[in-house]
Amino acid sequence: MVEKGDLVAIFHSIHRVMKAEKVLKGEGAAFQLIPVPRQLSSDCGLAIRYAGGHGAEIMAVLQRERLRPAELYRFDGTDFQREDI
Repeated sequence: MVEKGDLVAIFHSIHRVMKAEKVLKGEGAAFQLIPVPRQLSSDCGLAIRYAGGHGAEIMAVLQRERLRPAELYRFDGTDFQREDI
């Protein structure tokens, strides 16, 4: 479940999201692999969810591994707002 303040990173392919999951697990990062929320669309079907407080850490790992998400959204409690990456 996505909670207020959480970030949802969407990737272009299942391959990229699974690679991101592997890398983040290896780093001991706090995140969850979730189905893409209905309000958002993605061909992949899976996304990475993490608390906003872990945003810099998660993005640093993803950028280092050249796994930048295609889209990033923050949940404001009722809707998803697109974030700049």
